[in-house]
Amino acid sequence: MADVIEVVLKLSLVVFMVGNLLDMGLKLSLAEAIRDLRDVRFVAVSVLWGFVLLPGLAYALAKIIPMAHPYAMGLVLLGMTPCAPFLPPMVERAKGDMGYTAAFMLLASVVTVAYMPIAVPLLVKGLSASAWTIAKPLVLFLMVPFAVGLIMQRRSASLASRIEPAVKKVTGLDTILMLLLCVILYGKKFAELGGSHAIGAQILFFSVATVAPYLLSVGLPRPQRTVISLGMATRNLGAAFAPLFAIPGVDQRAIVMVALGVMMQATFSFGAATFYGRPQQASAAAESAGGGAR
Repeated sequence: MADVIEVVLKLSLVVFMVGNLLDMGLKLSLAEAIRDLRDVRFVAVSVLWGFVLLPGLAYALAKIIPMAHPYAMGLVLLGMTPCAPFLPPMVERAKGDMGYTAAFMLLASVVTVAYMPIAVPLLVKGLSASAWTIAKPLVLFLMVPFAVGLIMQRRSASLASRIEPAVKKVTGLDTILMLLLCVILYGKKFAELGGSHAIGAQILFFSVATVAPYLLSVGLPRPQRTVISLGMATRNLGAAFAPLFAIPGVDQRAIVMVALGVMMQATFSFGAATFYGRPQQASAAAESAGGGAR
């Protein structure tokens, strides 16, 4: 029975990855993304935080905080994979720059697929597979559906807008199924998290990943810093899961550690988006009241 559930879990992970990246492609404005990718400072800061500083932070925490090695593996994988597909509603809530959100999502998706096959064997002990073994699921289940979504959206925006809600709904239901299957298969391992330092390590990682890019992205205006901050607070869990399911014999606790990221990223990104958006909402309300008084 456990074998059957594991097969269904892997299938649901495929749906999760394909659905999320297809959804991202269907709603991403390629023209806006390409336009804003010409902003060298924004691109440089995004790459620095996403693929140098935060992976370095995750690696350092995995070394410093005493926790089982599989939890450390999961944390480092989370550190390598910025930008969840639900970034746009978070940025919208925070009153950030939606044009730069498209640029950030495109940048993060492409760099993640190129970066992980090189970085995973170097930084994640126990996942020393060939670059193609790691790249294959990323290309097939992340890059291909993302490209399909972009092409569909570019050729017929009206068709893409009609398809996208259905893709989003199916992916949302599949995410719930995937988490339930994780609990069924790895329930005891989830219970063990409470007695480890894994939860504390993730809280520390997500705290820094959310706050530091906003405060320290010097030279960028607030709406762009908001995009980078929320992009770092969210994680591409499909990309983080992919190497764990591509390589046989991986300790289940690494999968549990990545699954914990679902709750963490939702909590931190929603909290940050609400906090960032409040001053803008207050300012808009004041302007509205002032206009009414006149």
